[in-house]
Amino acid sequence: MKKSWIISLLTSFVLIGGVLLSPAASANAANAATSTYSDQSYEEFKEYTTQLFALETYEAKAFTALESIDTQVTSTNRKSMYLKLTNTVIPNYTKLVSKAKQIKPTNPKIKKIHDIFIKASYTQLEGYLLYQKAVSKNKVNYTLLKQGNAKVNTAGVLMEQCEEQLYAYARSLGYGS
Repeated sequence: MKKSWIISLLTSFVLIGGVLLSPAASANAANAATSTYSDQSYEEFKEYTTQLFALETYEAKAFTALESIDTQVTSTNRKSMYLKLTNTVIPNYTKLVSKAKQIKPTNPKIKKIHDIFIKASYTQLEGYLLYQKAVSKNKVNYTLLKQGNAKVNTAGVLMEQCEEQLYAYARSLGYGS
């Protein structure tokens, strides 16, 4: 099953000594940084990651439901998959995308990263919607399942780009260096 991107980001920032430690640790990391960025850049980054991690609850609910779905879709388990997608996965991922779109970074570098995050999240949601449509009838539509897989795989590539750029920006601010 696909990994939780926000949880992955959270874990990685903790491991590199990033902004998700206590506020004092974050301040110490910022003070120890040797970058040319301003304190405003640190604050913008901290604010952005705080907003991003607030979305984790929606992602966690969606991924928990996804993990309980059998990876082989058959006519006998398609109804269960449809119900989990309809009642849990899609509503929570829709909330994640909607709330992510409400985040409006002012820093141009963070905005560029966030635009990729939005595109990745929306593409993933499109994949889930295709999965739902594929299992909505008595006969599973395997063509739609393949299209859904392609969307989810594309979302994974985009999210990896987002992660790489976010980590590079964090390192440029002095985190993990």
